[in-house]
Amino acid sequence: MHYTYQDIMELDRIDRLKVINSITGIKPANLIGTLDKDKTTNLAVFSSVIHLGSKPPLLGFIARPRSVDSGHTLRNIEEMRVYTINHIHPYFTKEAHYTSAKFKPSISEFDRCGFSEEYIEAFEAPFVKESVVKIGLRLKELIPIPLNGTTLVIGEIAHLVMPDTAMEYGDMDLEQLRSTGISGLNSYYELKKIAQYPYVRAEEVPDFDKIKISE
Repeated sequence: MHYTYQDIMELDRIDRLKVINSITGIKPANLIGTLDKDKTTNLAVFSSVIHLGSKPPLLGFIARPRSVDSGHTLRNIEEMRVYTINHIHPYFTKEAHYTSAKFKPSISEFDRCGFSEEYIEAFEAPFVKESVVKIGLRLKELIPIPLNGTTLVIGEIAHLVMPDTAMEYGDMDLEQLRSTGISGLNSYYELKKIAQYPYVRAEEVPDFDKIKISE
């Protein structure tokens, strides 16, 4: 199968969404929690969270173009300047997925989809109590992407909550934490750790044979 740009643009809208959203591989599955000025909470599933740097600790995610009945997450972050990112685990992927519905701003996805709010003192944004890994962020920058009307949201980590056992042999074990991934619009995956390698220095790279591809 070989798609040209023209082939991609001529695909059915949903088919195109699924192909282009899936082709980059498994992405992290997270719920982003926010609060509006009237103290109504909002929760939405995202698969676009990325690491931007560790000093200062910065994470980014892509917010889709706003419309009348969507974009509540970005509006709330602009208003309140704080938000949370919470890992999705296998035992609530279904509930997490349904937060993607276009609810009215007055309806909280926490209530509608069965999640519990949790708060840290002096930090207004709601965390997902059911998540094992929870991150509280303060907004640092919004970068509009004119090519498609999306926005890169950059936040600085103010709170990081995870089990004492999360780190194993110097690395975070996402399999042990039972974090999940997303492909496309609606497929969820469990993670399995298959290897761990040392920090790479050029002089320590082994001599590799050509990789053999199985028929």
